[in-house]
Amino acid sequence: MKYSPERKAAVMKELLPPHNRPVPEVAEQEGISTATLYNWRHQARQQGVPVPGSKGAHEDWSAEAKFATVLETAGLSEAELSEYCRERGLYPEQIQAWREACKSGVDGDEARRREQQRQSQASRRRIRQLEQEVNRKDKALAETTALLALRKKLQALWGDDNEDD
Repeated sequence: MKYSPERKAAVMKELLPPHNRPVPEVAEQEGISTATLYNWRHQARQQGVPVPGSKGAHEDWSAEAKFATVLETAGLSEAELSEYCRERGLYPEQIQAWREACKSGVDGDEARRREQQRQSQASRRRIRQLEQEVNRKDKALAETTALLALRKKLQALWGDDNEDD
């Protein structure tokens, strides 16, 4: 069944903050299947709309929805932020906590990147040392092989040293 954009928007308004009504309840009231409502909610999430999780608790929001909310509220004044929160059933403290989590995630990524870079440099240094050691041992082996070959040639020319003993 095809629903008008206006009807879909009105129904979605019931599912989103500040109402956060459960899908089965809205489905029964509006006469729309729960699968359709879950699909609409999923589509809204994919479009970047901050949509709460299935339980309606603000901490059940996906990381993408929290991040989208942080981005959306980044340039708002305190009054605008309060209005935004009232419309969506949030608290400014929640958005501030989400903002801090985003910052710490970025800082953590930077620290991980620096640690990986340090480990990579240490690995390259160790590889270079091992290659130098292998080259040194290859040269020593080649020298030993050459000495053994010369010894055999010398023994062939002068005869076996063990005969004189």
